Amino acid sequence: MQRRNFLKILGGAIAWSLLAPLETLAAIWNKAAFETSSLDIVKKELGILSAKVSPQIKVIAPDRAENGAVVQVEITSHIANTEAILIMVAKNPTPLIANFILSNGMQPYLITRIKMAETDDIQVFIKADGQYFTASKRVEVFENGCG
Repeated sequence: MQRRNFLKILGGAIAWSLLAPLETLAAIWNKAAFETSSLDIVKKELGILSAKVSPQIKVIAPDRAENGAVVQVEITSHIANTEAILIMVAKNPTPLIANFILSNGMQPYLITRIKMAETDDIQVFIKADGQYFTASKRVEVFENGCG
């Protein structure tokens, strides 16, 4: 009987340890920023008061996308101490597409696919040492991806 109790307690501890990080993630997830339809409000919610245009951010995306539902974006930051990579598209129903928070030692590089409602700039913001830097890439969309 003691063995069963031990296994129950162990199982509960394991389950709790797996769920605890989810609570932490929920605490840092900015719901308002992801749900608003205004790029200005997104920036305000995230504390982006100003961002310097930087040639140290490389944004690779197609010039033309036949289907806005799957637009591949490749982002590389050569800015030291990159903490986060944010992707925004102003004309999307919800402009904030992604907010990647990087751990120490992670390479500030990613490839992802995003949805675009219509032709617009993909705006990338890099947070490094408490400052924001930006770069963008214009993509012409032929078929709506957010409808």
